[in-house]
Amino acid sequence: MAFCLFSSFSLCSFPVHSKWKSFSYNGSSFQRLTVFSASQSDTTNKTSIEDANITRRSANYHPSIWDYGYVQSLKNDFVQDESYKVRASKLKEEVRMMLGNVVDPLEKLELIDTLQRLGLSYHFDADINKTLKNISTDRISTVAWKKENLYATALEFRLLRQHGYKVDQDVFTCFMDDAGNIKSSLNQDFKGLLSLYEASYLILEDETMLENARELVTKHLKQYLKENNDHQYLWMLVDHALELPLHWRMPRLEARWFIDVYEKNKDKNPIILELAILDYNIIQSIHQEDLRYVSTWWEELGLGKRFNFARDRLMENFLWSAGMIIAPQDGKSRIFHTMVNALITVIDDVYDVYGTLDELELFTDVVERWDINEIHRLPDYMKIYYHALYNSVNEMAFYTLKEQGIDVIPFLKKLWTDLCKAYLVEAKWYYTGYTPTLQEYFDNAWISVGGSLMLAHSYLVTDHITEEGLHNIQENYSYIIYGSSLIIRLTNDLGTSPHELKRGDIPKSVQCYMYESGVSEEEAREHIRKLIDATWKKINEDQMAKLPFSRKFIEISKNIARVSLLMYQNGDGHGIEDKETKDRVLSLFVHPISLPK
Repeated sequence: MAFCLFSSFSLCSFPVHSKWKSFSYNGSSFQRLTVFSASQSDTTNKTSIEDANITRRSANYHPSIWDYGYVQSLKNDFVQDESYKVRASKLKEEVRMMLGNVVDPLEKLELIDTLQRLGLSYHFDADINKTLKNISTDRISTVAWKKENLYATALEFRLLRQHGYKVDQDVFTCFMDDAGNIKSSLNQDFKGLLSLYEASYLILEDETMLENARELVTKHLKQYLKENNDHQYLWMLVDHALELPLHWRMPRLEARWFIDVYEKNKDKNPIILELAILDYNIIQSIHQEDLRYVSTWWEELGLGKRFNFARDRLMENFLWSAGMIIAPQDGKSRIFHTMVNALITVIDDVYDVYGTLDELELFTDVVERWDINEIHRLPDYMKIYYHALYNSVNEMAFYTLKEQGIDVIPFLKKLWTDLCKAYLVEAKWYYTGYTPTLQEYFDNAWISVGGSLMLAHSYLVTDHITEEGLHNIQENYSYIIYGSSLIIRLTNDLGTSPHELKRGDIPKSVQCYMYESGVSEEEAREHIRKLIDATWKKINEDQMAKLPFSRKFIEISKNIARVSLLMYQNGDGHGIEDKETKDRVLSLFVHPISLPK
């Protein structure tokens, strides 16, 4: 992979100082042109020299705990050592033979589910897709193998819906009594109940039978946790599922957790387990290489040091990228996506914390004009950021033009402008003390959270782009993009609103609903949690519609929502850098898993 940032000056020419630096990435050498204006030549951390009399807010974010030297030192041997690759290749062929040789339908579905949870399914996409397609088209003649088997029926339902196949919830009718509840004879079938619980998170709107069943199943599973610990493997699966369902979990981190749990399964397959560990370590090594590259870009850009009021969270931004874009070969996409995330994080803090209203209105106007000659209108600290934004976006657009022959500058210009305008709306709400209605808040906040912009940049690198796809994203025709962005916003609000209100910020969804409905904070939080659940139902439905996107991009769109559920599950994992986030980073990007002896 060879590409260079700030190398296409046919797209952007302006009066700056510059110097070339040589780097290498993934075995290829390249050069990056580091650009900086006269206002950047000062090596201090001051962000501006003309605003000494302006009182500015601060969120008191601490510096990143992951410094440049530490990130550059990350390295394991699982890519460089050829013996690991050879061993992994041999194991992959053995697993592929397993997939082809398994005759029993339930065993085949269990094998697919295990490969997915261990993060191995991308090696066997064709085999898995063929198997599920055959099951989907031949479901009537194969009903006998899962007759009166709740576990098998729910597993098939979940896997088919995960892959976009339409399956009616009526397949569960035989497990319900006359009152519409799970038959009492199934109350002790905890394996089946867990399978139904996980399947229930792939329901669509108005599928009340499964929604009602989930409530009852949850009670049974909670009771199981209290009374049973003799089946350690099942107990851990139940405990994990009740914390967060599988459908809502970030696949990469789920793979790390499941490897440890699968090892405790008495029915584990040692070949699959060894492959999972090897593959995890190899991918970790690839991620380390991605990280070293993007941290060099961030260090050279200098925004983390100069904008000392903003969150310097490159590692967390990479965590978002690795959680969304999980195919190892998509390193370019992860790198570009991390760059976008980092730029969004900084400008978010400019609008939320540092900038005056006059400055923010001016900056929004300059972004909308997308003309480097307008930069003189900005205060010095904004000039630095605008240089970085303008060059980064233009370079990504040049890459797309070179690779796919489509000029996406107008598309990206509009999306970045929309983001800044949404930030500006929130800034005006703050300065006027306005509390929006919940719907007003949502209409603006699904854009200001940055999800649609992140997905747009991912689309340009991971998909075969079309005019229809670009138009679809720009005009918000697909619910999956709106819904994923809304989930980011809702989970963000649940995790961060106490901190943000304390520093001085607009009311979030929780407070808007409290103000509008006169309910308590806990009632408002419960309402937001229900909205997250309702949004997932619509996403589930949209993924089965005919969309102008690849299955890979659809998964990326769902993954961004999953990462948000992880980041804000117990607080602000993006801004605060808590212990949970640190542990996730260490397990994903730093510490390899020991191979079985």
